[in-house]
Amino acid sequence: MMSKTTVFEGVGTALITPMTQTGVDFAALGRLIEWQIAEGVNAIVSCGTTGEGSTLSDEEHREVISFTVRQVGGRIPVIAGTGSNDIAYAVDLTRFACEAGADAMLVVSPYYNKATQKGLIQSFTAIADASTKPLILYNIPSRTGCNILPATASVLADHPRIVGIKEASGNISQIVELAAAVRGRMDIYSGNDDQIVPILSLGGKGVISVLSNPMPAQTVEICRRFFAGDVAGSTALQLELLPYIQALFCEVNPIPVKAAMAAMGFCENILRLPLTAMEPEHEAHMLELMRGLGLLDGKGGTRT
Repeated sequence: MMSKTTVFEGVGTALITPMTQTGVDFAALGRLIEWQIAEGVNAIVSCGTTGEGSTLSDEEHREVISFTVRQVGGRIPVIAGTGSNDIAYAVDLTRFACEAGADAMLVVSPYYNKATQKGLIQSFTAIADASTKPLILYNIPSRTGCNILPATASVLADHPRIVGIKEASGNISQIVELAAAVRGRMDIYSGNDDQIVPILSLGGKGVISVLSNPMPAQTVEICRRFFAGDVAGSTALQLELLPYIQALFCEVNPIPVKAAMAAMGFCENILRLPLTAMEPEHEAHMLELMRGLGLLDGKGGTRT
């Protein structure tokens, strides 16, 4: 049986998927991956919520995972989003990602049809049994309508390939209970950029981040300071970036971050329905904050 492993510590960027009107923009994706690695992120998450995995075709989903693995070339871990509300499909996609060379899987709880806690245990176990690589569970009940309770996570932590959980419930009390329940048996990652420091303080290993798309080095610095013992400095940076974090989530993710990355020149501002372009007043406020942070030139253009 596989021994427990920590997939990464620090920042895993939940990477956007650059698109054109006709498909995935792989040239832009390659440039973005290179910039993320150069800026010091610790892992890349491919085809997650931020990567619009739910609107990629099956062929595109597999192509993006394979391309990302090849582009990264083993320099940092690649974590492939392979969750689904169709567990048979999640099993198949997980097997593919393992063969394609992904280092780990990010597996969201079943959405729409949801599940009981018993159903969650059986579903995640089926996917983990089919995987040759570690799994990080993904708890985001605001999207799925299904909450992975701490007691359930504790049961799943006994599986040798279930090594972590991305916690995006936003419920700090629940995350405290989770940390107590799985201590030493499952790594915890913040799934919300405004809760990086609180979750690190509970023994968390890092963050799977939206913020690190436009601000990779700064997000890495939040974690670096904390791990170096500079909790006050880490907290100060977390709080300094809070207005921008809030702007990145003022509409459904990844609407704002796609607009932000387009403003920085990394991609076109193209999303797929049901997602639509950011509301002009929200975008104007976000771009103003970005100029204040030095992410744009004075005219709102690309990075220098």
